[in-house]
Amino acid sequence: MKTVFGPVPSRRLGQSLGIDPIPMKTCNWNCVYCQLGHSRPLICERKEYINPEMILEQVGNALESPAYSVIDWITFVGSGEPTLHSGLGYLISQVKKISKLPIAVITNGALLYQPEVRQDLIQADAVLPSLDAGNPQLYRRINRPHPQVPFDSLVSGLKNFRLDYHGKLWVEVMMVKGLNDTETALREIAVILDQIGPDEIHINQPVRPPAEPWVQPADESGLLRARAILGEKARWFPLAEGGFDLGEFEDVVDAILAVITRHPMRQDELEGAFAGWEPEQINRALVRLESSGRARIVERYGIKFWSAHEAYYPDAR
Repeated sequence: MKTVFGPVPSRRLGQSLGIDPIPMKTCNWNCVYCQLGHSRPLICERKEYINPEMILEQVGNALESPAYSVIDWITFVGSGEPTLHSGLGYLISQVKKISKLPIAVITNGALLYQPEVRQDLIQADAVLPSLDAGNPQLYRRINRPHPQVPFDSLVSGLKNFRLDYHGKLWVEVMMVKGLNDTETALREIAVILDQIGPDEIHINQPVRPPAEPWVQPADESGLLRARAILGEKARWFPLAEGGFDLGEFEDVVDAILAVITRHPMRQDELEGAFAGWEPEQINRALVRLESSGRARIVERYGIKFWSAHEAYYPDAR
């Protein structure tokens, strides 16, 4: 199983070497905006989903490649929720032994109410959790969490983590039109963020295919409202620029599948990312992937995105 990918361009972390410590869509949230589709079923059990020594071997191999010189961050980011891997703390400590690069963890933050999870993440140089709602009702509507991770636990976990954590705490707010972009919703979020005290607040939008076809990104007025209400710590990041390191792949089919498993993309984006191959090669590879059942097309915002077949979108073809 390939768990290390990239480096890939990240909006917030430059060129990031990704480490995915869990199987696809192993998650305790089922967010309406998730670019990887539905979580089926919701999972809230921490265990060793993937052998940590295998993950570390892949990290070591990646760091020995020429692409290592352009990596800005090493990022634990799951195709689901990375803190569900019970060995996450061990993995972070071992990666720190073999690399001086800063380590980030992108997480929904739902398990930070557990002391052992907070201890695992305290080693990271940056932790990027989510807070998309300021009340339990909107939390359930947007994030659709597992029953074991209610809103109060999410908020208390974030507050307790901040008390002991001295790295960069960057809280993300995913802006969904008509849900959390209103003045009332944003003021509720702002109250809780003020209690947490993050270093930065990252305003984001669902720009890739959301799980639910009705989800729309907040418009310009919603983003301006968010920046005004969330205050001086609020940051908005445009789409990332940069290339994907795909030197390890000899077959364009394998290379495309490695990318769209974690980042569903339009065909023109794929053609730009895979500049070493001709557009016709990309097109033939996509036809092969679709006919073999390993990739599918998901249409959102009137745009067709290519995604791995394992990602579940009820209305996808």
